[in-house]
Amino acid sequence: MQPLKGLTVVTLEHAIAAPFATRQLADLGARVIKIERPGSGDFARGYDSRVRGLASHFVWTNRSKESLTLDVKHPGAAQVLERLVLEKADVVVQNLAPGAAARLGLGYERLAALKPGLIVCDISGYGDDPVHPGPYRDKKAYDLLIQSEAGFVSVTGTPEEACKAGPSIADIAAGMYAYTNILAALMQRQQTGRGQRIDISMLESLAEWTSYPLYYAFDGAPPPPRTGAAHATIYPYGPFPTGADGGQVMLGLQNEREWVNFCDKVLQQPALATEARFAGNAQRVAAREALRQIIVDAFAPFTAPQVVARLEAAQIANARVNTMAEVWAHPQLQARGRWTQVGTSAGPVPALLPPGNWNTGPRMDPVPALGEHTEAILAELGLDAAAIAALRAEEAI
Repeated sequence: MQPLKGLTVVTLEHAIAAPFATRQLADLGARVIKIERPGSGDFARGYDSRVRGLASHFVWTNRSKESLTLDVKHPGAAQVLERLVLEKADVVVQNLAPGAAARLGLGYERLAALKPGLIVCDISGYGDDPVHPGPYRDKKAYDLLIQSEAGFVSVTGTPEEACKAGPSIADIAAGMYAYTNILAALMQRQQTGRGQRIDISMLESLAEWTSYPLYYAFDGAPPPPRTGAAHATIYPYGPFPTGADGGQVMLGLQNEREWVNFCDKVLQQPALATEARFAGNAQRVAAREALRQIIVDAFAPFTAPQVVARLEAAQIANARVNTMAEVWAHPQLQARGRWTQVGTSAGPVPALLPPGNWNTGPRMDPVPALGEHTEAILAELGLDAAAIAALRAEEAI
C-alpha cells in the first residue's frame, strides 16, 4: 500500500498537526524529509520520555521520515533548503507561525513562480489568508486553546466541570484535513499539471467536527448538556455500574425495537417498554435520572460479565471501558494482526498499523534520530565532505 512512492514531501513541522499529516503521507510511501532545528529538533521530542526514553507524541507521528537538521536562518542552510524544495519536493508542509514561511522565502506565491507543480500546505491555528486574515490570524494556538475556541470544551465533561478531550483532537483534526487536502491536490495536479496552496486552520477543522452540537444549538437554542461519558441526547447510552463486582458496562440504544428488547431481556421488566414517561427517546432523555436509577437497581445483583451476557443475548450494543493497558492487549486488534514494530534509536517498539487493509502493507520505517539523515541528504544535493564540514562548523546543520 504505497501509492505515493516516488513523491517527496519537505516539511518544516513541529508538535502534532503537521507531523501527523506527513506521517500518513509517509505511511503511503511518500519520502518525507523533516527539517529540524540543530541541537534540539522538533520540540515534541522533549514532551516526555515514556517510550524507552523517547517522547510518546514524537514516536507516534514521525515514523518513516528522514531528519535533516538545518538552521534555516543561516544563509548556507537557507540555500540548501531552497535547493531541496526546488529540486526534490512535490509537496511542502509547514506549521510555523503565520507569515514565518514566507519570510524564509517559502511562501506559495514565490515557490509557485519557480516551480508551478509544487503543492504547499500551510497549517496554523486560525488560518493564514492574506486577503482575509481575520482578527485571530497571529494569535498563538495550541490544541487545548483551539478546543476551547471551537466550543468543543463547552459541550464536553460533566454538568459541574467542562473538560478537554484526552487526545490532541484539534491537532488531529487539522492533520487529517491537511492529509486529505494534499491527496486531493495531488490528484488535481495529475489533471492540470499545477500545484496548489492549501490553508488549513485548526479552528475550522475542529469547528467542523463540532458541527452536531453547533446545529443542536441552532438559532439560539440551548446546546446539548454536558453528561460525562453518557450521550447528551440519546438515552440510555453510556456507562452503568454493576453492583456485584464494582464493574462498569457501556451500552447504547438507537431505536424503539432495541428499547423493547432491553426492557424485556436485559432489565427483565417488559412493562417499562410501554410506560408513557419512557415512550420515545425524547421522553427517556427528559426522564434520564429516573430511568438511570431503574437500570442501576436492575444491574446491582450482577457482575459486568453477567450484564454483558444479557446485552449480547438481546443484541444490545455494548463495550468495555478499557484502560490503555487493555487496549495494548485488545483481543480484536491481536486477532486482526494490527500490531507490528518500528525501529527507533532506543530499539524496536510496537506500532499500530494504519487503518485500512490493502493487498500490500503500508510503509513502517523507523522513527528518525535527530539529524540522522543530514549528511546523506546534503550529499544527494551534491555537497562534498568539505562543504558539509563547513556548514557543521558554522552550526548551520
